[in-house]
Amino acid sequence: MTSGIQPAELGFFSALASAPSLSAAGRDLGISTAAVSKRLAQMEGRLGVTLVNRTTRRMSLTPEGEVLLERARSILDEIADLDELLSQSKGSPKGLLRVNATLGFGRTHVAPVISRFVRSHPEVDVQLQLSVNPPPFSEDAFDVCIRFGEPPDARVIARRIAANQRLLCASPAYLARCGQPKAPRDLMRHNCIGIRQGDEAYGLWRLSTGRGARQRTEAIKTRGSLTTNDGEIAVRWALDGHGIVMRAEWDIDRHLRSGRLVQVLPQYRTPGADIYAVYPQRYQLSTRVRAFVDFLALALGRGAE
Repeated sequence: MTSGIQPAELGFFSALASAPSLSAAGRDLGISTAAVSKRLAQMEGRLGVTLVNRTTRRMSLTPEGEVLLERARSILDEIADLDELLSQSKGSPKGLLRVNATLGFGRTHVAPVISRFVRSHPEVDVQLQLSVNPPPFSEDAFDVCIRFGEPPDARVIARRIAANQRLLCASPAYLARCGQPKAPRDLMRHNCIGIRQGDEAYGLWRLSTGRGARQRTEAIKTRGSLTTNDGEIAVRWALDGHGIVMRAEWDIDRHLRSGRLVQVLPQYRTPGADIYAVYPQRYQLSTRVRAFVDFLALALGRGAE
């Protein structure tokens, strides 16, 4: 009997690891649960290690299974990239594209772009996962991540796809009741709506004036009675008159234009929040990744239609 991992088993195990149970994996693969279990047992028998801890309803990867999954996905990606590279003359991107984005921006802007993208590129399958916090660069679960601010990591390619800035704002009712801040330190006397996301220091707002050598930045520790990890909820609380919120321009622009929110301390700048498409360097020749990033930049740069 042949020993070791067989090439065909890489795709099988990757699909298996993505499913919550053996029966779900069987449905995804189009085979019976018994067939999935038998094939997994054969793999484990040849390797001499347990890859999956399974119960009647759930399963989880063992440490050996985690290692196999990481390498299997990497190898499968390289095969897909090689296939694309060899067929670039056809000019037609194809294969699986895994995209990650934040909840609000992904739902409002990225998902509609993907809908149009797959119509233009029917040979590309897209998996979109939305998350509160972006995954670390060390993970290999996504081909493209949409992030705010340029990541300081030389291992990835970060392409700026749209301008964006964070703004401070509040409802007219709140400002009429509590007053308009005149300087950053005034924020310490206001009810500031907190958003806990990513690795950013919670409640610490940095506001700057001037440029270059004349730039001056103040770090203000804010406080308030309301905190959430969901930006849309924070904006809703601001609309209800509960306090001042710092939020990306794309999320509040319509409320500013309608007058439901008013910008606070407009003469001060907050840290950059331009929108970037981030992907590993090995994908710079990937037709599907480049096609998607180009499509996204065109759509967001001009505004989603």
